[in-house]
Amino acid sequence: MQAAIELQRDLVLVGGGHSHVLALRMLAMQPIAGLRVTLVSPASHTPYSGMLPGLISGHYDFEQVHIDLARLCQWSGARFVAAEVVGLDARQKTLSFQARPDIAYDIVSIDIGSQPELDSVSGARAHAAPVKPIASFWQRWQRLLQQFERCEIDRGYRIALVGGGAGSVELALAMSRRLQDTGAKLSLWCGAPKILQGYNRGARRAVMAALQEQGIEIHLRARVVAVQPARLQCADGVEAPFNTLFWCTGAAAAPWIAESGLATDEQGFLQVRDTLQAKDDESVFGAGDIATQVNHPRPKAGVYAVRMGPVLAHNLRAQLLNQPLQVFRPQRRFLSLLSLGDRRATANRGPFSATGAWVWRWKDSIDRAFMGRFEQLPTVMDRIPSDSLPGVLQQPHCGGCGAKVGADALGTALKRLQQSYPRYCAEGRDDAAALHAPAGVTVVQSIDTLRQLVSDPWIMGRIAANHALSDLYACGAFPISALASVTLPYANELVQERDLYQLLAGALHEFSRVDCQLLGGHSMQGHELGLGFVVNGIPLSAEKGLLQKVGLAEGDKLILTKPIGSGVLFAAHMQLQADGRDLQHAMNTLLQSNGEAARQALGHGASACTDITGFGLAGHLLEMLQGDLGARLALDSLPMMPGALPLFQAGFHSTMQAPNQRSVGSALQHSVHEGDARLSALFDPQTSGGLLISIAAERAPDLLAALREVDYRDAEVIGEIVALPPGETRVLHID
Repeated sequence: MQAAIELQRDLVLVGGGHSHVLALRMLAMQPIAGLRVTLVSPASHTPYSGMLPGLISGHYDFEQVHIDLARLCQWSGARFVAAEVVGLDARQKTLSFQARPDIAYDIVSIDIGSQPELDSVSGARAHAAPVKPIASFWQRWQRLLQQFERCEIDRGYRIALVGGGAGSVELALAMSRRLQDTGAKLSLWCGAPKILQGYNRGARRAVMAALQEQGIEIHLRARVVAVQPARLQCADGVEAPFNTLFWCTGAAAAPWIAESGLATDEQGFLQVRDTLQAKDDESVFGAGDIATQVNHPRPKAGVYAVRMGPVLAHNLRAQLLNQPLQVFRPQRRFLSLLSLGDRRATANRGPFSATGAWVWRWKDSIDRAFMGRFEQLPTVMDRIPSDSLPGVLQQPHCGGCGAKVGADALGTALKRLQQSYPRYCAEGRDDAAALHAPAGVTVVQSIDTLRQLVSDPWIMGRIAANHALSDLYACGAFPISALASVTLPYANELVQERDLYQLLAGALHEFSRVDCQLLGGHSMQGHELGLGFVVNGIPLSAEKGLLQKVGLAEGDKLILTKPIGSGVLFAAHMQLQADGRDLQHAMNTLLQSNGEAARQALGHGASACTDITGFGLAGHLLEMLQGDLGARLALDSLPMMPGALPLFQAGFHSTMQAPNQRSVGSALQHSVHEGDARLSALFDPQTSGGLLISIAAERAPDLLAALREVDYRDAEVIGEIVALPPGETRVLHID
């Protein structure tokens, strides 16, 4: 029997900056046995700053400028956690967040970039739109463009930009080009006597000419000291009105860096050695704008982050393997290529400068080459680790009771969970738990388990809990208790404790919201993560009783409470073909509880109900039909998750798609084109899917309105129950 690789250490990359995406790619090309890599970033897509002006001006689309971190992590075998770090405890080696449990690390690297400095100017934070984080800026820019397109903005709309560096002038020129036919008036406010401090005279002259040619007002020696609603004020007393103000001034660091106690410079940026390790902590690395290299301080520029990437990858590997580290020596001068908005650019390096369309093509080729590393990821790689961490277990793992998770790891995780959820995480040590229910009340029990669907263990715990609870909601019951069944990947006890804590913390996050107690469970080790729950419940209403899967009547309307498509989205993700934004939307849908939908169904007198899971919509609907009843569905009304239909059209399917379709067989009849991809959605297996509710036609509008009122915004009437003619065998009619 071959020994499974046992996880030994956690490397956490905080931020999806240029250094990290390069380092992650390089680490994946030469994996280390026993190492688990986790990337933490607030969004699934990270922008390449060099192409941002081209995106604003319309030369590129969103996908050309952004790296899909969810896809990169899936390809590299890393975990992806979509969250924002707000604290670091160097002593405990943990990262903290606003609304989820801490994540532990053995080695951490920070590459979160910088943000405009707002707090030194009165009113700036309240009335200005910062250009970083870029994701927020992009959303604000998109809303502004939509207002222009809908003619909601009058000609003469005033857009002001505060700043005078490369980023601000590039944005001003890009915005001007995009808005050239709208009548918008742009102005650039720079506190220095000249723009582009540090650039040579030729480059500055070319940029000034472009600004003037575009009709952008340039205000030099105009240091903004206060911002009021729709008005900015300068140190010399000059005031100017604006409709929208973008803030592009000098960089500032995220406050939690300094609050961590790690050594920082005067602006709060992490001080790092030449090895990119924190000045006072060898287990913390820093790269990109957030780091200040003590021996070689440089301006905050993306070129340094890109060149740090290979050194960072080498040094992370070397630190883990106890090997010598390299030093990073940044060059004093670097080539800067500035977009001028109209497919022209200016080059600057030392005394050299050049301007023209050919410079833009040069810049474009460099930028596209960088992004090409992440658009065309290698499809064939040697996944056999070239190195192993010390302590990786070489013997095969035991089966049976020898596969149990160790008592120390289990006990430590449960102790921490009991502190966070004292009411919902049982303290008992017995092998069985007593179930308390009111006398004479029916107890409903169900079980559901899942293989790992998402790499974030906290989200996985939440999804698994909702998936299991959905069986109770579908029959009109509310949960009172649960038992867990957990399979953890082979790892040492410390890593197992971390995994168990994250998984069960996610589950308890959901259980505590519905007053459901986790009484205990069973844990073991295996080749892949698995999580499930036995859940117990009692009727939501003693008077109305339980909802049944059967009991629908002719004329009933069929209401689906949540969109479908999770099966194809996650199947495509495994093949690196799903968009990270669509995956995030799907996860949000999976995390939506069916509890309130069940209450509304029961309260409005639903005749039957089931939840849509592994057998797909068609399979679960067939389970509801009996006797001489059939169903007619309208494909046009079928709610689908963003991104699902294009994937069906491209030929992607879950592995359960074909078995689900075979199980329906001749029961299906349709009048749409055979190649209509929406037919595939009927057989797509769902995880934590919505409820399918049958209700009398006259009650359906009120139920639909009530569902949308309580946040089931995609709920739709998708069909109706019909009587079958004598001898009819096709019970599902699709229009």
